[in-house]
Amino acid sequence: MAGGPTLSEGPVKNEVKKLSLRALLHYLWHQGGLTEWTAHWAGKRHWFQVRSHLMEAAATMTVKGAPLCERMLIPENFRLEDKAAIEQRRAVALADIRAPASGPRKLILLVGEVKEFAPARSGQKIVIKHMPGFPLVVEDCTWRRLQSRYAAELELWQANNGFHLVVIATFGMMPSGLASIDEIALMSATEQWLPIENAYEQRLVDALSRLSLKSVKGLRFNLSSTQPIAAATLPHRRPSPAALYIVPPDADDEFEMALSEMIAARPDVDPWIWRVAEGEMPSFPIR
Repeated sequence: MAGGPTLSEGPVKNEVKKLSLRALLHYLWHQGGLTEWTAHWAGKRHWFQVRSHLMEAAATMTVKGAPLCERMLIPENFRLEDKAAIEQRRAVALADIRAPASGPRKLILLVGEVKEFAPARSGQKIVIKHMPGFPLVVEDCTWRRLQSRYAAELELWQANNGFHLVVIATFGMMPSGLASIDEIALMSATEQWLPIENAYEQRLVDALSRLSLKSVKGLRFNLSSTQPIAAATLPHRRPSPAALYIVPPDADDEFEMALSEMIAARPDVDPWIWRVAEGEMPSFPIR
C-alpha cells in the first residue's frame, strides 16, 4: 500500500511532470480525505465539501514559495443570483495568465467536474460544472489522445448518470480571450466522489459504501495500470487492518508475483483478494 508522494518546491509545470497530472489529482484527493468513506456520510458529500477539502489540501503544498491553492482554480458552487460576483472573482484569479504580448504563455491549474464535451470548429470544448459560459478549448490531437488514454474513465462516466468525471488540467488564455488547455487528465468517481478505475472497482466501492466501518479507497498515483495496488483498505478493522486487492481477468504471472510481494511486505495487514476470473466478489473480512 503505497503512501502519497513527496513533493518538493518548484514550478507547477515541473511538479506536474514529476508526479503526472493524474498523480497530482490523486495526491489532492488523498490529502483532502476524499478517499475515505463510511455509510454514515451518505448524502453528505457534495461539490461544496469536495472543493473545500481540495482547497485545504492545496494550501499545504508550496509552489515557487506560494501555496498551490493560489495557483489553481477550483470553481465555486454556481448560483444564478451570485453570477456577477462569482465571475468577478474568477476574473481576478485569472488576471495573471492573460495572454502576454510576448514570451511564454502563463498557465494555471484547474480541478473541476466535467459537465459535457461539445464539438468545436477545431477540436472540442470542455464545459465545467459551476463554470457556465467559460468553456475550455482542446485541440484535435489532444482530444484524440485523451479519448485513447482515458477510455475507461469516459465509458464509466457515460454509463452511469450518477457518476462524476473529474478533470485536472493546466490552461492559459489565448489572445481571443478563450481558455486553451495545455495538459489534461481525467478521473472517474462514484456518486460519493470516490475514485474508480473500472467496473470491478465500482462494485467494490459500492459494497464498501454501505458499511458503517470506514474504508479508504486506494489510488494509483504514478504507478502503471499493469501494477497491482490495494484497491481499498479497512484501516480500523480488528484485530488487524485489511487490504483489498482486485486481480483483473487479464492479469499475468508478473502481476501475480508483484501482488504476492506486496502482501508479503505487509504481514501486519490481512489481504483480501478478488480474482475476477474465478467468480463473484468474496465477502469482506469483517469480524
